[in-house]
Amino acid sequence: MLQAISPLTLGFQFISPGPILFELGPLAIRWYGLLIASAVLIGVSLSMYLAKHRNLNPDIIGDLAIWLVIGAIPGARLYYVLFQWQQYAQRPEDIIAIWKGGIAIHGAMLGGILAATIFARLNKVSIWLLADLVVPSLILGQAIGRWGNFFNSEAFGRPTNLPWKLYIPAENRPLNLVNVEYFHPTFLYESLWNLLVFGLLINLFFRDLKKKPHLKVGTLALLYMIAYSTGRVWIEGFRTDSLMLGQLRIAQVVSLIAIALGLTGLVWLYLIGRSLPDVVSAENQ
Repeated sequence: MLQAISPLTLGFQFISPGPILFELGPLAIRWYGLLIASAVLIGVSLSMYLAKHRNLNPDIIGDLAIWLVIGAIPGARLYYVLFQWQQYAQRPEDIIAIWKGGIAIHGAMLGGILAATIFARLNKVSIWLLADLVVPSLILGQAIGRWGNFFNSEAFGRPTNLPWKLYIPAENRPLNLVNVEYFHPTFLYESLWNLLVFGLLINLFFRDLKKKPHLKVGTLALLYMIAYSTGRVWIEGFRTDSLMLGQLRIAQVVSLIAIALGLTGLVWLYLIGRSLPDVVSAENQ
């Protein structure tokens, strides 16, 4: 929820009501799970709608969604657990407790890419065409899913006294900041950034239908890689709980690689004038 700081303050402080939406006996419905489920349903519906505009059977998106979920959720959790292994080695029963939070979008992407690649190959359809239909939904889903961090009081930034500061309960604070109450709401920064990226991608999609401009297959996917990763680089710099490899923030390293790959792909498409490599065999293209 949002709580006004004072009548003299031009802003609000963010205070999470907690991770549980409601309980029915032993059954607890958590905000995190509800948001993820909502993001998936909205994303699939949107991508099916976009597929119709590409004269593609929308059922293929429904089939793809199952593959993506199977690949992305384990990938997101495995990625996170691997980089936090010292924590989970002490509590191995928490490895599968995904409802408590602790997933990494880059792990979800890797798992999803693997699943989508296999799906595209089996169905003899361009992986880049599928990606262009999925990425607007993906970035919208990320914007929705980030609010799960808010309810779990996790993935917050450095201490701050800005008007939109985020209150973090003492049990969720880093040990070296246990006496600090307010932090940067990095979940909000990324959610808003992702909404801007969604606006860019969906606008380009429908402008492309009118050939204003005409986009080559794979363009939206490459722009997603660049735009999302650009935001992630600077937002990750605020985080206090980044997954680390030595002194490097893993998310920033992966994001910089994604930006470089995205830019290379655009150069390949528009300056060199070649199509992107695909998983569909030549005789089926």
